Amino acid sequence: MARAPYKIAGEEIPAGTRKTVEVPVAKLYTHTPLHIPVEVVHGRRDGPVLLVCAAIHGDEINGVEIIRRVLRYGALRHLRGTLIAVPIVNVFGFVQRTRYLPDRRDLNRCFPGSESGTLGGRIAYLFRTQIMENVTHIIDLHTGAIHRFNLPQIRAELKNPETIRIAEAFGAPVILNASLREGTLREYADSLDIPVITYEGGEALRFDDVIISSGVRGIIRVMRALEMLPPKASRIKIKKRSEVAATSTWVRADIDGIMRPIVRLGQRVRKGQKLAVIADPFGETETALTASVSGIVIGMNNLPLVNEGEAIYHIARFDEIAEAEKAMDYFRSKLDPDVTEAVLPVHPWDDQQK
Repeated sequence: MARAPYKIAGEEIPAGTRKTVEVPVAKLYTHTPLHIPVEVVHGRRDGPVLLVCAAIHGDEINGVEIIRRVLRYGALRHLRGTLIAVPIVNVFGFVQRTRYLPDRRDLNRCFPGSESGTLGGRIAYLFRTQIMENVTHIIDLHTGAIHRFNLPQIRAELKNPETIRIAEAFGAPVILNASLREGTLREYADSLDIPVITYEGGEALRFDDVIISSGVRGIIRVMRALEMLPPKASRIKIKKRSEVAATSTWVRADIDGIMRPIVRLGQRVRKGQKLAVIADPFGETETALTASVSGIVIGMNNLPLVNEGEAIYHIARFDEIAEAEKAMDYFRSKLDPDVTEAVLPVHPWDDQQK
């Protein structure tokens, strides 16, 4: 018996085909309509329905390129189940190169939304009713904010065994056990018992090929774990790629000034260790910024001009920090060539710190 077509926004996609669907979202002041582009790859055989989405914050563009490369992956012709790819959720912010909507609202604080609410509420309502509520798993792609670079990491609330399974399958060096925030896509998906993970990596408005390649590989690994794609031919046991961080903390600037970083992303630090130096422009005062906890740096501010209280270093804390350091070293040294036709050549990890 043939598999039924997949229905979305009034369109039907037959089994064994793929189609781009334009979901109408709102209009500009000029009365020009805007749409959320959705690519549906509907396999011939039954299986999970995986939603991969990006740019819910309009300036977080790494995820847009990650999805583009995943959609080029040749093995999708053997797909079991359905892939729903939404590279640009916040089309308003993406066009304007900004995180927010025109009314300065954060779309990722607007869920579940309302059919008659604010612009953000209406978009969230449309997205959940037309797209989210028909899926079985979600991967939400994010980056750090402007001038803030995040090490590749998965954020998830690790209470659902299926969420844990796909988080580990993704293979980012760090899994952060992150609590849910009200109004987020992740919180709403969790309320529907949909396993959802957030991939964080890189910096807003910048492409980073290591981050992008890692994201592509992670999505393909999750699809293999869900049996949506054929398994790898190799039977060699893969080394554990990820370690779970139970908590994390930001180290903030004690004074205003010009920062000179000492510690880099992915580096293990000890409580009390000097992370950076903050000085005035004349060199008359100089203050060391020190780690408040021991752990591994998973995010940092790249802008050297800082104000007192500004978040500078994000440190993840691990029960087994030595194992976490090994996972970090593994990520730096080897990005497995399991989707080589879908990604561009990667640069050495240290080149990405410049």
